Amino acid sequence: MKKYNLITILGPTASGKTPLAAALATRMDAEIISADSRQVYRRMDLGTGKDLEDYTIAGKQIPYHLIDICEPGYKYNVFEYQRDFLQAYEQIAGEGKLPILCGGTGMYLESILKGYRLIPVPENAELRKSLEDKTLDELTEMLGKYKTLHNTTDVDTVKRAIRAIEIEEYYLHADAKEREFPHLESLVIGVDIDRELRRQKISRRLRQRLDEGMVDEVRGLLDEGIPAEDLIYYGLEYKYLTQYVIGEMEYDEMVRQLEIAIHQFAKRQMTWFRGMERRGIQIHWIDATRPMEEKVEEIIKMYNS
Repeated sequence: MKKYNLITILGPTASGKTPLAAALATRMDAEIISADSRQVYRRMDLGTGKDLEDYTIAGKQIPYHLIDICEPGYKYNVFEYQRDFLQAYEQIAGEGKLPILCGGTGMYLESILKGYRLIPVPENAELRKSLEDKTLDELTEMLGKYKTLHNTTDVDTVKRAIRAIEIEEYYLHADAKEREFPHLESLVIGVDIDRELRRQKISRRLRQRLDEGMVDEVRGLLDEGIPAEDLIYYGLEYKYLTQYVIGEMEYDEMVRQLEIAIHQFAKRQMTWFRGMERRGIQIHWIDATRPMEEKVEEIIKMYNS
């Protein structure tokens, strides 16, 4: 009989994974560790979809970790994520509570569930110079030829793609140092949402966030002195909204292209999760449209069985 010491809730954007994790945490006296590559940044709230209100249920605050831990402009990476996850995990487990890993960044999730031995990757100026004139499509094609240590779901800017290739090249010629890593036996739950419903939720949520002031959020970050290229590096909302704010794109065109990009991103997330299954991670898929209480009860039943 398996004895789980972690529950993982994963799914594409707009699937409802965070409310599910919070509802589960309430029932199991658990704490949530985020697995989102952009929610680590402070003051990047609407664009990253933090929805922090999801962590409060019936007036009770669910403790969460690895959200709002970096300043905008910083380039956080999977090596740092794995280190920070372990610190949060050990803190939660040390208090006798159950950690719940929740998010949609495939490489972050897989680095934990498979216990990858990672090392920090320095910049390679010569490689960067040799790639600087290539298009995003060309770089993405190059990246696809590697064994995919990097999270390709997040590669939607030239700078991100170059950094991904830089990481892959480094790992070709470097041996990963052993890092202490606890044995994790995780029950992995995937939130299965119908493609058309997912598209509707993405479109509705995008317009809601625009109404709530997502443009002003980006404008405020630029006014702080954060370079436009650093925000564009983060991709998706920050890429297109920054281009609009600095005058490179008209508003309607920005919304149109951003909506398409988010739909494509969700599709890439699902491709990554299917790849995780092929690489040996068992994911128990639960229909997103089922009542919350039903979903929570089924997960608890699986956890205890």
